[in-house]
Amino acid sequence: MPPTTTESQKNPVTYMHTVSEAGRLLPSSSRWNSIALDFKLTPKSSISYESIPSKYPKSVDCNLVITDKKHFHIFIIVAVAILFAIIGLALLLHFLPQKHNHQDSSINLKLAINQALTFYDAQKSGNYPRNSSVKYRGDSGLQDGNSAKTNLIGGYYDSGNNIKFTFTTAYTMSLLSWTAMEYQTKFADIDELDHVRDIIKWGTDYLLKVFITSTGSNLTLYSQVGSTISTNNEANDINCWQRPEDMSYGRPVSVCDGSATDLAGEIVAALSAASMVFKEDKDYSGKLVQAAESLFEVVTKEDPKKQGTYTNVDACGKQARMLYNSSSYKDELAWGATWLFLATKNTDYLANATEYFLSAKNDETMLDKGVFYWNNKLNAVAVLLAGIRYFRDPGFPYEDVLKLSSNSTHSFLCSYLFKKYMSRTPGGLVLPKPDNGPLLQYAATASFLSKLYSDYIEHLKVSGASCETDKFSVGTLRDFASSQVNYILGQNPMKMSYLVGYGDNFPVQVHHRSASIPWDKRHYNCNDGKTWLNSKKPNPQVLLGAMVGGPDTNDNFIDQRSNQRFTEPTIASNAGLVAALIALQDPSSNSHDLKNSLWEWT
Repeated sequence: MPPTTTESQKNPVTYMHTVSEAGRLLPSSSRWNSIALDFKLTPKSSISYESIPSKYPKSVDCNLVITDKKHFHIFIIVAVAILFAIIGLALLLHFLPQKHNHQDSSINLKLAINQALTFYDAQKSGNYPRNSSVKYRGDSGLQDGNSAKTNLIGGYYDSGNNIKFTFTTAYTMSLLSWTAMEYQTKFADIDELDHVRDIIKWGTDYLLKVFITSTGSNLTLYSQVGSTISTNNEANDINCWQRPEDMSYGRPVSVCDGSATDLAGEIVAALSAASMVFKEDKDYSGKLVQAAESLFEVVTKEDPKKQGTYTNVDACGKQARMLYNSSSYKDELAWGATWLFLATKNTDYLANATEYFLSAKNDETMLDKGVFYWNNKLNAVAVLLAGIRYFRDPGFPYEDVLKLSSNSTHSFLCSYLFKKYMSRTPGGLVLPKPDNGPLLQYAATASFLSKLYSDYIEHLKVSGASCETDKFSVGTLRDFASSQVNYILGQNPMKMSYLVGYGDNFPVQVHHRSASIPWDKRHYNCNDGKTWLNSKKPNPQVLLGAMVGGPDTNDNFIDQRSNQRFTEPTIASNAGLVAALIALQDPSSNSHDLKNSLWEWT
């Protein structure tokens, strides 16, 4: 710990230049960025579980005292010998194949990642790629947008229905882009980097179509294609069980203005994050970030009294309200501003991000504490801001908020790790939101954030951290992250893999139109579809890589097509699983240096 003012007066401290993680030379007069030496022998306290960074994260209190020259010479000789021994051991460990004991050897993460990504190939709308590995899909939704006199062809069907939600599509692309930046080397090692990039680009190509920013403050956003509400019992995407290739009913478009703050913020995050994934393609990357900046400028200039959630306005979000009711918009503004800063390095966006983060923290409800999913990005923002603190080192005037982000991160991580804060099923599945919807989506993102943060603090050469009275280590975080993924992949009381196609026992009646209706070159109408919806037989197509909703709070699972609470997958929940899987995937034996493209370290 740094000396107090009284101690400093008694023992003058010398400050020396250091270089920050960001590569910036730091001034010697800075207490924040200096190495403090007062020449005594040992540090006053261990840093293993202190806040990361501590009040003076780059300071080392060396306390060196010389009382006997003879003993001092012996000490120097022994110290040098130990130093050479440590260097030799480090070199030996570096070149030996590395073993990672946190993951069960029976779990094949590489296979699971490939399958989880393949699910997105089955969800594509528009002109279907002829080289796709999914053979029971074809062109669909080629009239999408016509009712609004615009082109909304493309994108992804959200789940087992044929609706395209802009909100969840943008969230999905944000999260997949984040993982592609953090774990680029791992994706490349298992030959999935091009695959995940293709999935992201399919999504961002669509997102570029869903908003129009004109001169002035006018903004048009398209929040949804397809309907959840039927008028006069007309067929729609909910009551008609039909493959997307066979759709003949109307596909209305929901239209929003600048008051859809949350929707705009989510799109900004997706385009900004993806711009870094495609930074080698300067034209496309520049197009994405330019669109993100333009949208952010318009939505943040909106009258604060008009800012709000997109589902609060009938024309914009009434159709989505029953499935994806948005409860706040400040977390999306913080999320979007954070990704804009990371994409552009423009500190104006960091100022925006920290301001919105503080405001969102003040409005945070107990219901969403510790949860990262399509409706709440606050905890993900906290992790990213902590990363900015550790690896970008912006210093004043952001430090207080960035320190809050670190403490917030430690707090929600402790809630995952210690059962006194957050309940679990008897089989060990963590329950951030036990009374709200399918449970696996929350466990997957909890696993991802835990493993990701363990990588952060390991890179800082710190063994752990603390929250109030509790402490956790890198190993504890990784054990928890593995336990949740292992549960999803079959190590649960039902002995059921909730990733379709993985293992020998997985759901066979997935709530999904394309998978449940035979791909036999015949046209099936809505009435025909009811036969397949109510059938007790397994789906004729295996929806490879789909993570279903999962069990209840007692680990029970009902494999029934009509019970979508258990058996329906979504693009948003699968993104959390992909994130957790790639985070836990061990690097290949040839990858001694893992490149992190987001923070630019190995």
